[in-house]
Amino acid sequence: MRPLEGITILDLSRVLACPFASMILAELGAEVIKVEQPKTGDETRSFEPMVQGDAAAVSAYYLAFNRSKRSITVNLRSPQGQDIVRQLAAQADVVLENFPVGTLGKYGLDYAALRAVNERLVYVSCTGFGMTGPYANRKGYDTVFQAMAGIMSLTGERGGGPVKPGLPVADLSSGLWVTIAVLAGLTGRDKTGKGSHVDFSMFDGQVGLLSLAAARWFALGEVPERLGTEHPGRIPSAAFVCGDGKWVQITGSDQHWAPLCNLLGLEDWASDAELAKNAGRLARREEVMAGLQAAISRLDRDELCRRCDAVGVPAGPILQVDEVLSNEHVAARGMVVEYPHPQIGRFHGLKIPFRFDGFDDPSVTRPPMLGEHTHDILHEKLSLSDAEIQRLHAEGAI
Repeated sequence: MRPLEGITILDLSRVLACPFASMILAELGAEVIKVEQPKTGDETRSFEPMVQGDAAAVSAYYLAFNRSKRSITVNLRSPQGQDIVRQLAAQADVVLENFPVGTLGKYGLDYAALRAVNERLVYVSCTGFGMTGPYANRKGYDTVFQAMAGIMSLTGERGGGPVKPGLPVADLSSGLWVTIAVLAGLTGRDKTGKGSHVDFSMFDGQVGLLSLAAARWFALGEVPERLGTEHPGRIPSAAFVCGDGKWVQITGSDQHWAPLCNLLGLEDWASDAELAKNAGRLARREEVMAGLQAAISRLDRDELCRRCDAVGVPAGPILQVDEVLSNEHVAARGMVVEYPHPQIGRFHGLKIPFRFDGFDDPSVTRPPMLGEHTHDILHEKLSLSDAEIQRLHAEGAI
């Protein structure tokens, strides 16, 4: 048994943040019913890159965030379609949605309307800037939230311009925030017997990640400058280029300083009392960083990592995506999974990174075809006959 078995999630969301959350919840055991627009579905079904199979081309973007769900197509603009969603919500534990503020209210599918049919419902609204405030109706995407919440201002080389991270950090972290919100809502419901509405803003989620940068501002009035891979308050913590042109990240505390200096042949620094403490190294940042880089440039990356491992200095090679996905430890942990798909054959994905003692581990099944489960869900959940389902098709409701 997986930990979320018995939980039903009605997922009205699309694109990335909420679908990522609902995939996590699905692979932890929840039944996720993904509601998609008839004919087109989640717009990411058409996003690049496409995987070309014998039967069709399928979006790898869609595959990455929609495993282990059931798909039903419902026209939310249709009164009959709206009624289907209300009936499904009456039986669900959770509703996820990421429509612009006010949209679902026009369809009679907002929290107030659905709570009327299910007071135990946990309803999570994921919007760009939240349900209230001066930006509530403003549009935004991942990079806009990164920009406005300060993430880009912190990212980039010393003296250079702002840089976005290599992954959609706002979308991905918002998916994790939404997952936390769902689990918190369900836990609270277990105590009170009543559901709740969660107003989650992706912008707020990014502001919430400022953490250490905010702490430095609150403590010192300091606006952090871009430092590349360097840490503003710790030395060493940076990427260094090795003698073979490969890169390594070394991050250590005071107890690692002397062992690091000794393995690099910097014995004088190892015995320098002023440098033994982080504050002293910060005071001499330019000198220390230049000296470390000069010593590291005399060693190949793998040799340096071996030496660091031998004396307990935290260090790791900076790997490219292909190196990560073929890494021996990634393989040993079973992080790369494979599943069959009827249109493209077998495809790979990354598993949910939990291992349970006391529950079954997360499991992976393929993403659904568009509307694949419409008939079954309407029959199982709403007890509709084949004739009634055919009529809904004819009316454009599904």
